[in-house]
Amino acid sequence: MKPTDINDFFGSLNAGIFGQQIGAALSEVGTGVVEFGKKGKLIITLELSQIGESNQVKINHKLDYLVPTKRGSRREDTALDTPMYVTAKGLELFQTDPTAQMFTREDTPVPARS
Repeated sequence: MKPTDINDFFGSLNAGIFGQQIGAALSEVGTGVVEFGKKGKLIITLELSQIGESNQVKINHKLDYLVPTKRGSRREDTALDTPMYVTAKGLELFQTDPTAQMFTREDTPVPARS
């Protein structure tokens, strides 16, 4: 099995929204750290569990972050699930290429007109 493409993986979680949330959280935490001179924290948690007896896994992805403020800190978290397939190319949203041609010319159910 090939290693999972991490950019594609995070781009697939929650239809790409999770990756955007990570980017926004990194910016908020970084801004708070620089502005107030205190430590911030960002935690990404991924939990995988098999769906039935298939080659699919449910990925519970959680983002938890702490932004320093003038008089303390502000904390936010979010968690959702995304199903993915375990394939030879690693974890992927689709088991097969969804844009691949389904039938060859020889497999067409209706013969061509002459």
